[in-house]
Amino acid sequence: MNYDYNTQRKRMALPEYGRNVQKMVDHIKSIQDRDERNRAAKTIIQIMGNLNPQIRDIGDFKHKLWDHLSIIADFDLDIDFPFTPPEASKFIEKPNSVPYKQGDIRYLHYGRIIELMINAASEMDDGEEKEYLTNLIVNQMKKSYITWNRGQVSDEVIIGDMKLLSRGRLKITDGVKILEVRELLPPVKKKPQMGKPHGKQQKKPFIRNKVHNRH
Repeated sequence: MNYDYNTQRKRMALPEYGRNVQKMVDHIKSIQDRDERNRAAKTIIQIMGNLNPQIRDIGDFKHKLWDHLSIIADFDLDIDFPFTPPEASKFIEKPNSVPYKQGDIRYLHYGRIIELMINAASEMDDGEEKEYLTNLIVNQMKKSYITWNRGQVSDEVIIGDMKLLSRGRLKITDGVKILEVRELLPPVKKKPQMGKPHGKQQKKPFIRNKVHNRH
């Protein structure tokens, strides 16, 4: 007996439409009459719309359905599309590389984000917004330091590092409050101790020994 496993079947480009839609699309490719192919394609579009009613919330959902039909057909369907079908090359292009900032990070435990935040805050005019951002930065620096170094650190060390990274442009003002360690890190949960069960302990029943009469 031959079994039909999904792993042995043709890979579906859009699995959300199901295997039956894929078979119908493959079938209409074999229809010789163009008019009949066009009619069959319109029928499949209606079925696809019923299977995915959420697409109706998308603007120009009809265009989206015809695009999906072209994708399911592997861009090889000779019919009169009401819209310009998508190009296959658009789906095999390599994604554009994401530009990453190059250069060494001075303090790895603070990371690149902190350095970028310090640079941004340094460019700001003095005021409540700059003070607020400085407060966030210095406390995040302390939290990162403790997390990575597994130890205590004085506020003077954090302030000195911030001044160094900002080249003296950021300062601790009266509105900046450096939090304590217990405020920055969540408390360590203690494991429950295995003790005696609560409640009164039942006493064992007393069994009176039987006394035998002597003859």
